[in-house]
Amino acid sequence: MGVRFPSPAYAIMNNQIEDIFPLLIENAAVLVLYLDHKGKIVLCNKKTEGVVGFKRADIIGKNWLKVLFKDSDNTLKRDMFKAVLDDAFTYKRAKDFECHLSGEEGSLRLVSWNITPILDKNKQVQGCLLFGHDITQIQERENSLKNIDDSLKNIISSINEYALYVINLDGLITYFGMGSETMLGYTKSQIIFKHVSILHNINKAASELSLILERVRLFGKHETEIELFTKAGLAIPVRLTINRFLDTAGKLTGYIFIAKDITETKKLEYQVFQAEKLAALGQLSAGMAHEINNPLFVIAGRLEMLKTEELGLKHIETFNLIDSQLNRICKLVDRILKFARKSTLTLAEVDINQIIELVLPLVDYNKPPSANIEIETQLGRNMPKISGDPDQLQEVFLNMIINAYQAMPEGGSIKITTSNFQNLYAQVQITDTGGGIPEANFKNIFMPFFSTKGQGTGLGLSICHNIIKSHNGSIELESQVNRGTTFTIKLPFI
Repeated sequence: MGVRFPSPAYAIMNNQIEDIFPLLIENAAVLVLYLDHKGKIVLCNKKTEGVVGFKRADIIGKNWLKVLFKDSDNTLKRDMFKAVLDDAFTYKRAKDFECHLSGEEGSLRLVSWNITPILDKNKQVQGCLLFGHDITQIQERENSLKNIDDSLKNIISSINEYALYVINLDGLITYFGMGSETMLGYTKSQIIFKHVSILHNINKAASELSLILERVRLFGKHETEIELFTKAGLAIPVRLTINRFLDTAGKLTGYIFIAKDITETKKLEYQVFQAEKLAALGQLSAGMAHEINNPLFVIAGRLEMLKTEELGLKHIETFNLIDSQLNRICKLVDRILKFARKSTLTLAEVDINQIIELVLPLVDYNKPPSANIEIETQLGRNMPKISGDPDQLQEVFLNMIINAYQAMPEGGSIKITTSNFQNLYAQVQITDTGGGIPEANFKNIFMPFFSTKGQGTGLGLSICHNIIKSHNGSIELESQVNRGTTFTIKLPFI
């Protein structure tokens, strides 16, 4: 076979590449350095000048260490880079390395290096080619995204009204984060790989979860209002959203639960419901009271006429009994009208502590006979004033304290606390150590004519509720059977 000579076209193309090659190196977007076997720089390009901050005349012929690591405070990275380069020379193999270089005006540039030993025909190292990619901006973007991601995680984790947790197909909790610990009281180590039913009502868990997950499988998502239970056994009303958890191939691997605490929402809904119901009952009660009053006036008038006639002792006693019962009915009707009537407020700047101090002496004159009961007061200092009707507010607190007395026939203690609630409200809490109120009665406690006592009209708390509402305030109840009751009243500051 004869010797084949390159065609003229191939020779022309080869010459073109030889002419273009230096231009490619010179204008490459990466640092290009060629070192001889002693580590002196033989070749560099324009990008290298821009990053290291030296002119080419100050680079060529210099040891690479003095050019790339001119700052003495970067000795650790310099020594590490030297070890990597020595390894490439010794074992004749390519290496990769990342390090920071000091650029112009002291700026730090992060450079990713590819180090390739250049061998002669005898496979001896005659030099080393370094390609450096300036990845400073890439790293800054990654750090920026990471900071944004971390900030979002911190923001989301700080939202205590939400809890996020994930379960696998066996119902075991595999992730527990984003407010879950704060809301539900478990730490991750206590609940990871526990069955999700631990968070549900033990009597309803099986049917509840089965229905929820079946709907998610069918529709991809399900929302419901439900109660979750904390580690301490406290039930929390939540709006629960459940989504399918899919892997990268779209296969179902579990379920994502997002729970929003709606305790405050439920309280507001209940207060609105109570207000609407009380308003309706107020209208009905006012109508009934007026209708009752008319025949009462007639009966009372006729009774007075009969008393003027000469009658025996037996008849007089009967009339007196009728008269006492008429008076009792009249007082009841007056209380009904008081509950129903929107009384006009005589507003003034009021110090809530002074109202409490004025009420306490009145308690001694109105309290029922009972065993020994101690009253403790803890009044907040420097409380801003509220806008209120002093007389009506005194009536509220007197009624509440008398109720507390009646809840402790065997004796106990009452604690009255005032405080500044979030610089928005004057908060008054009245706590007794009585028998408490069953939870089933909570929804009716402010309803007219509802009473757990053997006697009484059941209008006292209803009237208190109306007075507080007319002051744009709120009244809430917390109670446990055999452990006592706390009424919390909030009235807005001026």
